Amino acid sequence: MSLDWTVVVPLKAAASGKSRLGASAELVRAIGLDTVAAAAAVARVVVVTADPQTTADAAAIPGVTVVTEQEPRGLNAAIALGMPAVETPRAALLGDLPALRPDDLHGTLDAAASVDRAVVADAEGTGSTLVTARAGVAWESAFGADSLARHLALGCVRLHVPEHSSLRRDVDTMAQLAEAAALGLGPRSVRFSTGSALSQGGPRREA
Repeated sequence: MSLDWTVVVPLKAAASGKSRLGASAELVRAIGLDTVAAAAAVARVVVVTADPQTTADAAAIPGVTVVTEQEPRGLNAAIALGMPAVETPRAALLGDLPALRPDDLHGTLDAAASVDRAVVADAEGTGSTLVTARAGVAWESAFGADSLARHLALGCVRLHVPEHSSLRRDVDTMAQLAEAAALGLGPRSVRFSTGSALSQGGPRREA
């Protein structure tokens, strides 16, 4: 861990998450855990989930604390539940970034430290994958479909992260999973992914 940040990652129950992806519960859970492991190489991580198996698996990753969500109420409510009321920089990271590289997150959090609030756009340029708040700034987030515009309206500065950064390639469809695979999936996601389109990038190094 190299940055004084707390990163909150909301993870849906694997059996109900990612309906558009059409993936197995094992792959959905693997995508979330690869995201968490990459983030935990950079900062303190708080995982918010109602899924017992995800709770157990995430708690086994060094640097991760798990907050149990008793009744799922959506991404922003889950993030608020896990968001610490402390005077340190905070971020919310979506849990569907299976190719996330710690260096990409590290550099972006460094850049975010200079502004009150920041946001990273997804690869399509309409959604958000990361939202941050500097120490002492009240937390707000507005994740969901086409969330980038809402985060900008909240006063977030859009960080200029390269188009092909692993931090921007979230996964909701099989085509997006193939794009993430080209960047190099995390070791858990590789294990449950099949087909040449999902293996061309090979696994990225474990965080």
